[in-house]
Amino acid sequence: MLGLNIRAGVGCGQAFLARLGRAGIGAAEYQDVVAAGKFLAARNDVDVKRIGLWGGSYGGYLTALGLGRNSDLFAAGVDLHGVHDWPTDNWDGKNISADLTKLAHDSSPVTAVDTWRSPVLFIHGDDDRNVFFTQTVDLIARLRAKNIEIEQLVFPDEVHDFLLHLSWLAAYHAATAFFYRHFHAPVQ
Repeated sequence: MLGLNIRAGVGCGQAFLARLGRAGIGAAEYQDVVAAGKFLAARNDVDVKRIGLWGGSYGGYLTALGLGRNSDLFAAGVDLHGVHDWPTDNWDGKNISADLTKLAHDSSPVTAVDTWRSPVLFIHGDDDRNVFFTQTVDLIARLRAKNIEIEQLVFPDEVHDFLLHLSWLAAYHAATAFFYRHFHAPVQ
């Protein structure tokens, strides 16, 4: 397992956090995800057919980007309440230019559906007010139309940061089982 603190992550100062070209304005931090995948693939002790991604919220966004843009590198993934199309995520009334809206859309996982081949488990609460549940519903519909293997776990009345400990446990157990099925690795 390899954990990342991507270029736009917290804990490394404002310049690190406010990196230009990140997220919906270019997804530059996705380079870190690809570099990590390539690092793992180059190791003799890593089975390149068992490199997966998982993450929640912003990590879910990067997971979906990885599975969509680089299914050749990332064999499967678990996306917990990730952003899948920046322009549709809470942009109403923010007076965003057409150019920036196009850049945001181009930086989104929904634009990589045609190259997406890897199986994915989506986990989302249907009362999420940070990343709208419709983001996951829309991406699932797009992937189903391309016959991509998807699984889903939906928590009724759950918000973005699940309120119930039971929901977190169910999410982590589902993720573990998903990776076990796809990678046939022993569960610890």
